[in-house]
Amino acid sequence: MPRRDIEFKNGVGITLRGWLYTPDGVSPSEELPCLVMVHGFGAVKEMTLPTIADHFVSNLKLAVLVYDNRGYGASDAGEGQPRNEAIPYDQVSDFSDAITYAQSLSEVDSTRIGIWGSSFSGGHAITVAAGDRRVKAVISQVPFMHGWETVRRLIRADFMGGLEAAFEADRQARAAGQPGIMIPLIDPNPLAQSAIPLPDGHAFYDTWLKDLPHLENKVTARSMEVMRTYIPANVIEYVSPTPLWMSVAERDTLTPTDCTLKAFASALEPKKLVILKGGHFDAYSGPNLERLLIEQTEFLKNTLLA
Repeated sequence: MPRRDIEFKNGVGITLRGWLYTPDGVSPSEELPCLVMVHGFGAVKEMTLPTIADHFVSNLKLAVLVYDNRGYGASDAGEGQPRNEAIPYDQVSDFSDAITYAQSLSEVDSTRIGIWGSSFSGGHAITVAAGDRRVKAVISQVPFMHGWETVRRLIRADFMGGLEAAFEADRQARAAGQPGIMIPLIDPNPLAQSAIPLPDGHAFYDTWLKDLPHLENKVTARSMEVMRTYIPANVIEYVSPTPLWMSVAERDTLTPTDCTLKAFASALEPKKLVILKGGHFDAYSGPNLERLLIEQTEFLKNTLLA
C-alpha cells in the first residue's frame, strides 16, 4: 500500500517521525478517516506495525498514521534528554499531538480519528481517549493498565533493592548534569536485572534487536520508576461514550491478565473484549495476530467508518 514519510513537532518542539499509509485508488480530493498508531514500551514502528497498517488500508477505506515515540527509532529526543526513555505522561501528550497533526493532513477527515495502542501504548490509548473527544474509536491491545501491580509482579521482591538503587543513582546523576542511568531492556539470564525479565519477552525483543540496528537494548531507570505510578485503569470509565475495543491474553505475565480484565469491567459501554490464547507477546504473530486483524478491522468498519 502507498506509504510516505511524515514528521511533525510535538507540543514542546521535539520532531517525531513516522509514516502515513493510504489505500490505493483514492481520489486526491477525498478525505479519509484516520487511525493513529504508536508502539509500546521500548519498541519502534518497524516491529509488526507495518503488517497491521497494511492490512487496515488494504481492507478499509482509511488512512493510517504510524510514528515512533520520542527518543525511539526515527524520532528525536528532547534537547539534553536521553534516548530510550519511556515516560508515560510524555508519550500520552505526544499521542494527542499526533492526532492534531493527523487532523491537519489534506488526506484526512479531521472529524473521524481513531487511535490504536498495544501494551504500554494500549494504556496510552485509554488515557488519551478518556480526555480527548476528538477520538471516535479506540483499539487497546493487551494493554498496560496498572503500573504498581505490573512492576510488583514483574520484578522479584529480592531484586527490588537493586532497582531502587538504580533509581537513586539515576536521580543523583541527573542532578549533577550527567546522563541518566540505563538498565537493559532484556537479558538472556532471567536472574539478571532487566526491565522485562521474562523468557517470552526476551524471545520477542531479541529477534527484533538482531534485525533492527536502531533498536537498542536499554531503557532509562527513570522510565521504570515513573511507570509505577501510571495507572490507566483509573480513567478507563471516562472513555465512554467513545467505542472501546480491547484484547487480553489469558496468560499475560507482562500486563497481568487479571488487572486488564478488572479494568475492562470498569469501562462503560460501548465496549468489546477479545480474549486471546497464550501470553502477552503471542498477540504479535501467528493465529492470534490473524484473529486480531479480523476483529479490529470489523470494529473500525462499524465505528470509525460507519
